[in-house]
Amino acid sequence: MSKNTKQTSSRIATLAAEPLQNERASQTAKSLAASALAQRNGSKQTGAEMEDLAAKVLASKHYADETKELAASVLSQSNKAR
Repeated sequence: MSKNTKQTSSRIATLAAEPLQNERASQTAKSLAASALAQRNGSKQTGAEMEDLAAKVLASKHYADETKELAASVLSQSNKAR
């Protein structure tokens, strides 16, 4: 299986911290933020379920630019073979 070695940048990690600290943030934003932060250091990569969520966010007109940016980061760190 091909491994994606990309990691979340410090700028995206800072962006990801915001929805996790905001009780009014959507569950979608919080999920994407948690995934992005989990990939900050180490060898974790995006799972299939999170890939689907990120793709749906990017295809939708109903999410904030910040949420879409998190989705793009998470999607870029997915398994190359999928």
